Amino acid sequence: MDEALLRSLTPSVLGILVRRGADFAAAEDAVQEALVEALRVWPAGRPRDAKGWLVTVAWRKFLDVTRADASRRRREDRVDEEPPPGPAPTVDDTLQLYFLCAHPSLTPSSAVALTLRAVGGLTTRQISRAYLVPEATMAQRISRAKRTVSGVRLDRPGDVATVLRVLYLVFNEGYSGDVDLAAEAIRLTRQLAAAIDHPEVAGLLALMLLHHARRAARTAPDGSLVPLAEQDRGRWDTVSIAEGVGILQAALARDRLGEFQAQAAIAALHADAPTAEETDWVQIVEWYDELARLTDSPVVRLNRAVAVGEADGPRAGLAALAALDASLPRHTAVAAYLHERDGDPATAARLYAEAARKAPDLSERDHLTRQAARLNARRRH
Repeated sequence: MDEALLRSLTPSVLGILVRRGADFAAAEDAVQEALVEALRVWPAGRPRDAKGWLVTVAWRKFLDVTRADASRRRREDRVDEEPPPGPAPTVDDTLQLYFLCAHPSLTPSSAVALTLRAVGGLTTRQISRAYLVPEATMAQRISRAKRTVSGVRLDRPGDVATVLRVLYLVFNEGYSGDVDLAAEAIRLTRQLAAAIDHPEVAGLLALMLLHHARRAARTAPDGSLVPLAEQDRGRWDTVSIAEGVGILQAALARDRLGEFQAQAAIAALHADAPTAEETDWVQIVEWYDELARLTDSPVVRLNRAVAVGEADGPRAGLAALAALDASLPRHTAVAAYLHERDGDPATAARLYAEAARKAPDLSERDHLTRQAARLNARRRH
C-alpha cells in the first residue's frame, strides 16, 4: 500500500523540488533517495502528512549533495532554504512534468524513456519491453537523457506528440496489470484534452476509454487471462464505451487522422460487436492498413495478420504472418492461434508451448501453457 502511495506522490514532490531551483537530474535522485528512506521507516509508522514528509526529506537529500563541494558558509546558508515542516501545497504538477521531460534538447525516444522512468514510475525493464530493446540499451538511453537535461533549465516544454506517446505507454503498462497506473494515464489525458484542442489527444483518450471498458472482463476469478473472444461482454463498461465512441467520432470528423484515432477505431469495432462472431473483421483489416501506413510498426503488422486470419481465413493470416520477423514478441503465439484455426492442433500445441516459454509475464505464460495443454489433451482423446 505504501508503494502505491509513494508512486502517486512522486510527480508532485519532483515538481516542487524543480520549482525550488533543483535541476531535474539532481531532483530525481533526491526524490528516489527519499522514497527509499520512506520504505525503510514508514512500516514503523507512516507520517500524517506523507507528501510534506517526502518534500522535506528529498530537499534535505538534494541539499546534502549540493553542499558537498561548497564552502562551510555556503552550506550553512543552504540550510536556511530548507522548506518548513507542515502540509505541502496541493498542486498537481504531473502533466506539466510530462511536458518538461519532453525537452527540445532530447530526441523523442529519449524524452519518452526519461519521462516513463522519472515521472511515470515504470522500471527500466518495463520501458525496454515496451520499446522492444534490451534492458541494458534502455538503461544507457535513460542515463544519456539525464545527462543531457542536467545542465539545462527545464523551461521549454516539449511537443504534444511526445507526451501522448508517454501517456500511451503508461496506460499500456497499467492495462497489463496495474489498474491504478491505467486510471492515472486516463486522468492525465482528460486534463490534456481539456487544455488542448487536438484530434490525436481526443483519439488517445477514446482509445484508453474503449480498452479500459473491458478491464473487468479481462481476467477470470482465479486471475487467469480471458481472451477477447471469450470475454463476458455483459461486464464491459457501456458508459465508457459510449463516451469513447463519441469522442472518437468527433475527432474523425475533423479529417486529421493519426495513429491513436486509427487504433481507437479498431477498438470501437470490437466494442460495437454484440458477439465475437459478429465482429466486422473486414473493416478492422482496413483500419490496420491505415495504421500500418501511419506507423510502419511491426507490432501493427502482427496484429493485422490476426485480423486477416479472421477476415479471410487462417491460411491468409499465416501468409501475412510469414512476411514478418519471427523474433517479434507474440509472433509464436499468433502462429499457434492461426494453426489451430487451420485445423493443425499438433503444430498449434507445440507453438503454444514455445510461446509460453517466451512470454514476458506470468499471466500470459500460464494462459499459453493452458492452451497447449488443452490441445494436447484433446489429441490424446
